[in-house]
Amino acid sequence: VQLQASGGGLVQPGGSLRLSCQVTGVTRDYYAIGWFRQAPGQEREGLSCVKNNDGSTSYTDSVKGRFTISRDYANNMVHLQMNSLEPEDTAVYYCALDWIPRRWAPCRTVGASYDSWGQGTQVTVSS
Repeated sequence: VQLQASGGGLVQPGGSLRLSCQVTGVTRDYYAIGWFRQAPGQEREGLSCVKNNDGSTSYTDSVKGRFTISRDYANNMVHLQMNSLEPEDTAVYYCALDWIPRRWAPCRTVGASYDSWGQGTQVTVSS
């Protein structure tokens, strides 16, 4: 399994970015893709996840209403649309894959649950 995150950059407060995660090498239809971030000196934070088989999603409270996760089945990609960005959103953002234990299990935003990680993409929110 390989995951490649892209789409980071410099954006002004209040702006938007869309991150993308290319997923390759998956041989099972039920799994979850999650987005995480880590700012300097801080612990990794789970943001959102989406299940591949049914498209169900979950968000952490800090990004609800601002971030939207979506699945692009045709291109095996997962996107994270980030709106109303704030300087506090500055971090390295990662996507990861969780082999959920059962087809009907919900996805989780707990990093320890995830098995494969992509390289990070830097998001900087600054004027």
